[in-house]
Amino acid sequence: MRDTHARRRVRFGDLIDRRVFLGGAFASLATFALSPPFTARAQKQSEVPPKLAAELEVSPYVYVSPLRGDGRESTCHGEVWYDWIDGSVVLITAKETWKARSLKKGLDRARIWVGDYGRWKQFFGHNEDFRKAPSFDARALATRDEKLLDRLLTSYETKYPEEIADWRDKMRSGFRDRTRVLIRYTPV
Repeated sequence: MRDTHARRRVRFGDLIDRRVFLGGAFASLATFALSPPFTARAQKQSEVPPKLAAELEVSPYVYVSPLRGDGRESTCHGEVWYDWIDGSVVLITAKETWKARSLKKGLDRARIWVGDYGRWKQFFGHNEDFRKAPSFDARALATRDEKLLDRLLTSYETKYPEEIADWRDKMRSGFRDRTRVLIRYTPV
């Protein structure tokens, strides 16, 4: 006896032409990606509030704490020289510092406080006053961009005029021989 409800195999091509489907899918994705809420969200990720941006333009220091894999702050919160370049905190540091080592371990997030609250390491204990400062979380990226290093060192000439003569050549040669790491922290 013959099955009257014979099953028919349905192929993808029987339902819709693949090119039409893929073209429509691509158009939908492109429309979504270029829609104002999506582009605004992408821009907001790398912006800080105007008041904080103004602080970043003038503050002599930032305090940087790499974040652990679970999101907790590390115990290192050192104050550092930096410049606010193209919407990112940029600094150069020795490869032995926790900022550089954490990046090498794949820990690319950090918390940054802006202001001058004195040295973090004290004769006895640590100075936690920097926690009063405005802060933001950032994504860290080590870079070999020599033009960015030039911009950073040029800003250091103005920002740290009394100290830069002792550090300029060390920073430049350290960048070349990779004993120093140039890091860009972009707000998230």
